[in-house]
Amino acid sequence: MSLNNVFKALSDNTRREILKLLQGGDLTAGEIAEHFAMTKPSISHHLNVLKQANLVQDVRKGQNIYYSLNTTVFQEVVCWFYDFLGCSDGRKNDGDEG
Repeated sequence: MSLNNVFKALSDNTRREILKLLQGGDLTAGEIAEHFAMTKPSISHHLNVLKQANLVQDVRKGQNIYYSLNTTVFQEVVCWFYDFLGCSDGRKNDGDEG
């Protein structure tokens, strides 16, 4: 996992909105595009950035390609944040030992 790709993907509001949509379940690119006032090629670009960051996966089912969240990457990012903050059990390490 490249954190640079993850943070790049998350830096855009449209991509964050796509991730929110996918929380409700798998969607095709067309179903995702219905929620935005932009061209399908623009949606495709955003989906490709999310795929490069491994935040979404795509699976072909018949003639459709369905996109879904890859929660494993989200777990890895959360772990990185905990490590960054010096948390070992989910609490901030402020130096107090007892």
